[in-house]
Amino acid sequence: MASLSPTKAEPLYGERGERKIFLILAIIAIIIVAGFSVQLALGRSSFDVPVIYHIHAFVFFGYLALYLAQNALIAGNRVDLHRKLGWISVVWVPLMVVVGILLMLTVLQRTGGPFFFAVNVFLFSNTAHLLCFAVLTMVAVRQRRFTGWHRRLMLCGMAILAGPGLGRLIPLPFLIPYAWHAMIAAVLLFPIAGMVADKLRYNKVHPAWYWGIGAFLAFQAVADIMAFSDWGKQVTADYVAGTPGGQRPMAAFLPPGF
Repeated sequence: MASLSPTKAEPLYGERGERKIFLILAIIAIIIVAGFSVQLALGRSSFDVPVIYHIHAFVFFGYLALYLAQNALIAGNRVDLHRKLGWISVVWVPLMVVVGILLMLTVLQRTGGPFFFAVNVFLFSNTAHLLCFAVLTMVAVRQRRFTGWHRRLMLCGMAILAGPGLGRLIPLPFLIPYAWHAMIAAVLLFPIAGMVADKLRYNKVHPAWYWGIGAFLAFQAVADIMAFSDWGKQVTADYVAGTPGGQRPMAAFLPPGF
């Protein structure tokens, strides 16, 4: 497997230095929390929601805590505990996919999704993102002995989860009809930052970044093709038909008086 070797003239750029870099990049988890917290503080979110919302919050924020803890442990050279906790993800990640899809389906029928996203895009792209996150994370676990691949693919997977949090900090209503893809651009800033760090430290970029970003874009491309096909629009319309979510337009829109 490809790997990067630090320059001997810069010992800080060795394994300890790289662990610190990834601990800093793990700040992505805090940004996700910040996005949801801001919306709650502004009164745009509420705890008075169906139980699936609370289950989703527990499962996904639990993973964020695990991701931060794993990076802190490896930065603190607690490799033994890092390896033990890592096995939690083998069960936790599939659970996240199931819970994430169940919540998305609930949101679609309750509201049709955020008004600045098209309903069909929300359905297919959310599903694609969850599956891509799971694939990248499981591949990263399998490549755990190759730390260069492992930590970079883990971060690519984590970046995908940042979408909802970042979306709550970006003025997406003003980016219609490109709101979803603007959110994707924001998500990609994290792996791109990792690529820049590689280039500065090693004078080359680890191939894991290209695989991670490439997978994300490929999943999104498939989601776009499905969402904007006649079949995808019909599937979406059939699912929300007869529910409150079916009362809103299929396309993204600005509510009256916004």
